[in-house]
Amino acid sequence: MRPFFGYNFGHYLSHWLSMAERPGAKLPKIFHVNWFRKSATTGAFLWPGFGDNIRVLDWMFRRLDGEARASPSAVGLLPSEGSLNLEGLAEPVDPGELFSLDRSFWRSEAAAVRSYFATQVNDDLPGEVAKQLDLLETRIEQM
Repeated sequence: MRPFFGYNFGHYLSHWLSMAERPGAKLPKIFHVNWFRKSATTGAFLWPGFGDNIRVLDWMFRRLDGEARASPSAVGLLPSEGSLNLEGLAEPVDPGELFSLDRSFWRSEAAAVRSYFATQVNDDLPGEVAKQLDLLETRIEQM
């Protein structure tokens, strides 16, 4: 998204963080999905694809309504066992592999985010964002 920002990215982040201080603010919920993750053993995609993405969106919407369960992880909340509808899939999905967390991948991911912030945002990075990245790295090391 960086190329689409017409002004200082650090100020943009600060602006969004300041929204939490507004009375009655309805902040957006943020979900991270990797539709294209592949199996470390077979190289096949872990998720069947476009036609079944609605199942993940369904879980997200039910999550927003307080109906779907989630389990905490080092990187955020993941669908709890049985809360993501996997019935009737043409190909079987292994939820254990689908929701597994690879420490080396997440170490690399966090390092890339830190590098991006250092080169693109630098001193304008809001302290809360830097703090959350530090906490993420700590959780990753504890995986």
